[in-house]
Amino acid sequence: MKNIFFISLYIIILMISVSCNQSVKKLDETPTRGDIKISVDDSYRLLIDTEIYTFESFYKNAKIRAEYKPENDIFSDFFKDSVRLIITSRKLTNAEEDGLKSGNYIAKTTKVAYDAIAFIINNENSDTLLKYNSIKEIFEGKISKWSQIDNKSNLNNINVVFDNNKSSNARYIREKFELNKFPSNCYSVNSNEDVISYVEKNKNALGIISVNWISDKHDSLSIDFLKRIKVVAISSELDTNGSGYYYRPYQGYIAQNSYPFIREVYMISRETFIGLGSGFINFVAGEKGQRIILKSGLVPATMPIRLIQFGKQ
Repeated sequence: MKNIFFISLYIIILMISVSCNQSVKKLDETPTRGDIKISVDDSYRLLIDTEIYTFESFYKNAKIRAEYKPENDIFSDFFKDSVRLIITSRKLTNAEEDGLKSGNYIAKTTKVAYDAIAFIINNENSDTLLKYNSIKEIFEGKISKWSQIDNKSNLNNINVVFDNNKSSNARYIREKFELNKFPSNCYSVNSNEDVISYVEKNKNALGIISVNWISDKHDSLSIDFLKRIKVVAISSELDTNGSGYYYRPYQGYIAQNSYPFIREVYMISRETFIGLGSGFINFVAGEKGQRIILKSGLVPATMPIRLIQFGKQ
């Protein structure tokens, strides 16, 4: 009986100790203090690096360690509870939300920006204007040669390259064109940066990247990338013949919804208390964070922007 008593007492003390340690951890973390790991879509590496740098400059006791991954891996981290904050271009599905609720987690989703998919080509390629229908038919396997787009082209087969077969870019195109699979001329590398390098070296390539990698006109890396490739202008989704205007993924065309390949950027949290993740979300969705998004060439989701149109003379 004595042994049973002491064993029970030990278990109770251990449980109290663990509970106290967890409480201390929560108390030690605030919206502006603590150390957390987050998973971020590789599409937004340049933007989120800047957001984190600025946030940590304001809050010296905050440390946010971002890991940049393909979309599938981000959600895997989230559902395994490896991270409690992710940044991605899609919302949770109803089934995913229900799964979290069954574990007593309520996900909070905050839209922070509008992004776009950019199509890039080699500097030797002269086909800088593409019809929306031509893009569609490339992914449907109906167009596989540059000469089918321009009969004067001296280029060969179109080599389509994605950043990763598990990425949000690949998932977006599959859903956009309702594809069961990609045609055989579609390939993947490892990152958006690798797509740029591949397109730079292969004149037959058509690359798919997040526009964030080439949208910041003040960032030396974006400027360098733009020198190495060309960005394709695409006709409106409604202009099936390509007889009207062509749009590049510029900030104004994203804001006006003129460019046909636009998506949203979300921060999704499963924090059970108001911690550092919540503080970072509030920062990015607030005035300072939205100004960073505006400067990066994307469109802020929570801050109105003013578009100025210049007339021709």
